[in-house]
Amino acid sequence: MKTFILRSFIGMFFGGFIAVLYTNVTILFGGFEMIDGSLFLKNSIGSILCGWFFTISSMYYENRNLKLSQQTIFHFLTVVILYFILAFTIGWIPFTIKSLLLTLLISIVTFTIFWIAFYLYFKNQARRLNDDIKKL
Repeated sequence: MKTFILRSFIGMFFGGFIAVLYTNVTILFGGFEMIDGSLFLKNSIGSILCGWFFTISSMYYENRNLKLSQQTIFHFLTVVILYFILAFTIGWIPFTIKSLLLTLLISIVTFTIFWIAFYLYFKNQARRLNDDIKKL
């Protein structure tokens, strides 16, 4: 429970940071002098929620009762389903089949790249630890 709460706060703060950073960059380089307050509120809450569920969903990988394939599938489905609900509700993605399929394809490619990168990183870390143990 402590890990869940800590990760929740980290995810929400990171999502809030991204929302404010994006807004500031848009104002600075987009030529805007004012922003729409309700639009900022809607998008920042969406960003905070995204930060929260992306951070929390990684806890599947800590469940030792699940195989790696199950952890990966549960994590991906959780993130994609929650993101699509949020993105369609807020209006980040138009509610069309074409945009749904394009976003799903981008999500699969992005998830695969990140998954492989983290897998190789942690596999290398395990190899290093095992090598260090053998040296003892």
